[in-house]
Amino acid sequence: MRKSLIYLVTAVFLVALLAFACTFTVRFTEAAVVTTLGKADEKDVVKTPGLRFKMPYFQSVTKYDTRMRVLTTKLETLQTADNRQVIVEMFCTWRVSDPLKFFQRFSNAGYTSEEHYRAAEKALTSNMRAAGGQVSKYRMDQLFSSGGDDGSSALSQLEATMKSAFASSQDKSGLRLDDYGLAAVDVGITRILLPEETTKAVFDSMKSAREKLAQESDSRGTAQAQAIKAEADSNARKIADFAERLAQEIRNRGELEAAPYLAQMNANPELEVFLQSMDFLREGFGARTTLVLSSSTPGIRLLYPDALDQLKAGQIPAPGDSNWLTEAMAPKNRDGVKGADK
Repeated sequence: MRKSLIYLVTAVFLVALLAFACTFTVRFTEAAVVTTLGKADEKDVVKTPGLRFKMPYFQSVTKYDTRMRVLTTKLETLQTADNRQVIVEMFCTWRVSDPLKFFQRFSNAGYTSEEHYRAAEKALTSNMRAAGGQVSKYRMDQLFSSGGDDGSSALSQLEATMKSAFASSQDKSGLRLDDYGLAAVDVGITRILLPEETTKAVFDSMKSAREKLAQESDSRGTAQAQAIKAEADSNARKIADFAERLAQEIRNRGELEAAPYLAQMNANPELEVFLQSMDFLREGFGARTTLVLSSSTPGIRLLYPDALDQLKAGQIPAPGDSNWLTEAMAPKNRDGVKGADK
């Protein structure tokens, strides 16, 4: 019983080993190239998924993933149309379009498909660098512009021309991507940077532009301020001249109107003195005011009880006329008679 079990296990192992050596499977995301003694043709390419048979030791199978693969390049320093330096990082998506051509071109790189992929990426990298030369047809401001109203931009146009140049570029042997069994799905730019010296130059240019704008604004402001000041000075002079003319007219009109009154005052100066005294009394004394004044104060004599006793009809009292107070205060002579000593 034990020997039978050993034989059964051995038979199963041999069958499995034989099946592994004589069969292979192809997934729906793969394409296989079956080579016989290292050679293959169109009928040896298997693109339909499923289980397939092969001759062990005489035939070998290389399977390629037909899905898209992404390749990115390191930062490359390129020159724009306006002689500026930019650092561009690009990418491309590609896939194996013809497994047989792909195998024939890259089988010498190794025995595994991964080695073939690495060799293909080297060829794609050179094509991407050639496609990156399209950057030299655009200015820096176009590369960083957001696009027009229709949604298009110079960057999208650049990527379209890069894809066309990438697919049609040839290597030293004159072969294109189609000859390698490759298909370029898309080519684009991951990011655009400015080198340090270019960044400094851009900042200096921006600073100069801002300083120029500031100077222009300052000049416009100074000119406007001078114009406003000149206009204000002119208006001030006009107003001052007008006010001076108006004041002179008012003075002249006042002098004309005052001339008759001045003539009357000159004709009767005593009346003017009397009126001035009355105005002084009316303005200087209130209802309850006590003043102690000298008898020589102008107009004070009009307050005396007999100020108007000795006046004749039409006579105007004079501040210097004598009255009972002045007579009472007058010094007496040696004979006791009031009056000044002679």
